[in-house]
Amino acid sequence: MLKYSRQRESIKNYLDAHRTHPTAETVYQNVRQEFPNISLGTVYRNLNLLADMGEILRISPGNGPDHYDADCTPHYHFICKRCGNVLDIDMEHQAQLDKAAAQQFDGTITNHVTHFFGLCPECSNN
Repeated sequence: MLKYSRQRESIKNYLDAHRTHPTAETVYQNVRQEFPNISLGTVYRNLNLLADMGEILRISPGNGPDHYDADCTPHYHFICKRCGNVLDIDMEHQAQLDKAAAQQFDGTITNHVTHFFGLCPECSNN
């Protein structure tokens, strides 16, 4: 059983309240307001722990820092190639992709993760 942590709870609450897919640095800057002595390392450790436990998602855009999402339901993300923003895409989860992939694979497929890349609306207009 994992020991309760007020700092971890604060990190989780911040992610629940902010659907902006923040980086660890953003979480750190905001959680510090409640816990001035918290270290960036503590924030990273707790984000990684929460992700490993399946309580949050870790989104690795490939270049730049990881982003975090409290919404663990199956959904898709868009990653801007210019500014690095991570946005939710409002489209139905495509469960049939798991079945189609399973027909081409001898193992067991339980789910999939798909990221879309391009320019976000703000970068597209600049």
